[in-house]
Amino acid sequence: MHPSESQPLKRYFQRFRILIIGRANAGKTTILQRVCQTRDNPEIYNRAGKKIDVSVLAASRERGLHDIENEMVFRTNPGFVFHDSRGFEAGGQSEFDKVKAFIASRFKERAVKHRIHAIWYCIPMDEDGRSFMEAEVKFFSQCDTGSIPVIVLFTKFDALYDDIYAELISKGISRSDAQALAPQHAREAFANGPQLTLLYSRNGNQHPPKCHICLPDMDKDDADCTPLIECTAETLDNEMLKQLFVSTQRTNLDVCIRHAVERTLVQEAVSAQTVLSRIFGKFEDSKILDALDVWFPRYLEVRLSIIPAGVLT
Repeated sequence: MHPSESQPLKRYFQRFRILIIGRANAGKTTILQRVCQTRDNPEIYNRAGKKIDVSVLAASRERGLHDIENEMVFRTNPGFVFHDSRGFEAGGQSEFDKVKAFIASRFKERAVKHRIHAIWYCIPMDEDGRSFMEAEVKFFSQCDTGSIPVIVLFTKFDALYDDIYAELISKGISRSDAQALAPQHAREAFANGPQLTLLYSRNGNQHPPKCHICLPDMDKDDADCTPLIECTAETLDNEMLKQLFVSTQRTNLDVCIRHAVERTLVQEAVSAQTVLSRIFGKFEDSKILDALDVWFPRYLEVRLSIIPAGVLT
């Protein structure tokens, strides 16, 4: 499909749907807030589109009830729709069966807008959560997600820094140097550690994730979600879904620019000389602009952001 051909589809298919799975202490809500650039809680809707009273929903949670079909939407970015699998961390067969049935039913949806487009599986790396629990082992060994990409989010990754910091201090490294070196050493140690070996092993793990990402300091105001955005975009094989995801996220415009250039200009085999001549000369052919536009947030006018004033007049 040519990039410009997907533009009419955006009129009917404008929301990217994500299932987020993980333990109650995995920082799931914080991750979603960072992606949608807000501190507010999401609005909750049932599948019919009716808004649910949050107080009623809170009471139902206290009774152990939760409907994975409910849609979580943040006002700051209604282009994302999230489903939360609360209760899955309990590891019970009933909770697992509900998640498995939900994924299977959404995968079979005829309408693309009702399908799950990606799954974020959150595993916290704080002191109590560094070992895989029964729920995680069961999910990656028994739950076939089909073509829906699964991205593992190792949240609270900064919890590992303290251990590495202590190790470096014990080796005689100064406190300031140990603090500066801890993040990189933690990433290197984790990359060669048992969690990833188990996660991607085919021995008993029949459905490993497409990729993983380590997310530290998500509780901070300047938390960077770009690695998560990039990782998710790269797992999407469908060009239309990739365009929708990249243009829906609003955390980093550089992501839009990079995909626009790599996926559009390269595919169109447009030489740098041709691009420059079109930008700084009179741009009569809108084909490239139309193709670039699908990668950018809908509230932006790409022509104004990349074309010098007066060129299009």
